[in-house]
Amino acid sequence: MPDKLPIWLDGEIVPYENATTHMLSHTLHYGLGVFEGIRAYQGKDGRTAVFRLQEHVKRLFDSCKIATIKVPYSEAQISDAIRTLLRNNKLADCYIRPLVWLGEGTIKVAASDNVVRVAIAAWPWGAYLGDEALEQGVRVCVSSYTRIGIRANYEKAKICGQYVNSVLAKREAMANGYHEAILLDQQGFVAEGTGENIFLVRDGVIYTPDRGASLLAGITRESLLDLARDAGIEVREQALTRSELYLADEVFLCGTAAEVTPVREIDGRIVGTGRRGPITERIQKDYFAAVRGENARREGWLAYV
Repeated sequence: MPDKLPIWLDGEIVPYENATTHMLSHTLHYGLGVFEGIRAYQGKDGRTAVFRLQEHVKRLFDSCKIATIKVPYSEAQISDAIRTLLRNNKLADCYIRPLVWLGEGTIKVAASDNVVRVAIAAWPWGAYLGDEALEQGVRVCVSSYTRIGIRANYEKAKICGQYVNSVLAKREAMANGYHEAILLDQQGFVAEGTGENIFLVRDGVIYTPDRGASLLAGITRESLLDLARDAGIEVREQALTRSELYLADEVFLCGTAAEVTPVREIDGRIVGTGRRGPITERIQKDYFAAVRGENARREGWLAYV
């Protein structure tokens, strides 16, 4: 993490080196913790706004509810803490990572009485898959790992331990020379990337796996669906197969970290022309306009610092 900026920890901002937890913290051993990924952007007017802050904080608390973790702060307090940290660290464009975890106490599995810790870190971070990827696109593979099914996975929660599935798929993809991996679900349908939702374009129509599938209901995903409809582009949410990925005119990934990243190749097969397609470019342009306060219709998505 660059610059080793101060971190909000359990109600106060502390120096980077003081933001610590004990090695016997329960979450370190068993993975029952919750996190969020949020971005803030500086607009042309010089003001910084957190993109969809309310929705991200609500999802953090929803994830905690699913994980049976009682957060010792309110949603309003966490939102205020994020703004305070950004002002304290004098950040304009940045990535924000709230984390809720079980700290000291018993090391037994249930850990119903362990202290609940909360931290928020923020730092400057460029494009997750590289600046050049926003135009040139990335090479991806369909992973040998399967997205954990809805009977074994709380797919609508960002629970720390569940991301081992994504970590191993990403490691495998990179070891084989790819930038990213796409996971299929247990029925063989397209689910998502290791940290991104996925869209494909065919004959001018945008397709994406439906919200009820084994995927995170991404906030960026929902935002892009709205922007596509604003632009008059037809959107269909439905089950998608691996073959449909290969036959797509365009494919792109989205997420808070990845933003809107085109895919130029899947399993050695060139997607479309092998670079960012026109619909991907339009969605990307509209997304960056919205996050930087240049879309009056979507002003409500911004929480100014």
